[in-house]
Amino acid sequence: MDQRKNKIVLEISLDEQDIPSSIHWTADEGPEAGNSQEARAFLLSLYDAPSGDTLKIDLWTKDMQVHEMNRMMYFTLRSLADTYLRATANKELSTDLRRFTDYFAEKCQLKNN
Repeated sequence: MDQRKNKIVLEISLDEQDIPSSIHWTADEGPEAGNSQEARAFLLSLYDAPSGDTLKIDLWTKDMQVHEMNRMMYFTLRSLADTYLRATANKELSTDLRRFTDYFAEKCQLKNN
């Protein structure tokens, strides 16, 4: 039986100093399937089983503002707490991560969390 496959494509434009000037992505599925969408940043983490480590790519455009990065980190941390709970059922550590996320939001002076 053939497995279904989907693609997520990232396209990064670089300026003359190799700094990302634009990030576009396209996915085979989802509400915007097949349509190129712009982003100012992305974080990609892949678990590498042989090394037991994480391979990562973190890129942001030169137009990304600090307040936008703060919001991105807040929502990423919040999502990681939810993902961790679903993957491990470890409510105690997930709650601790959620508390840190709230602390992070407070320190960054984020509103409407």
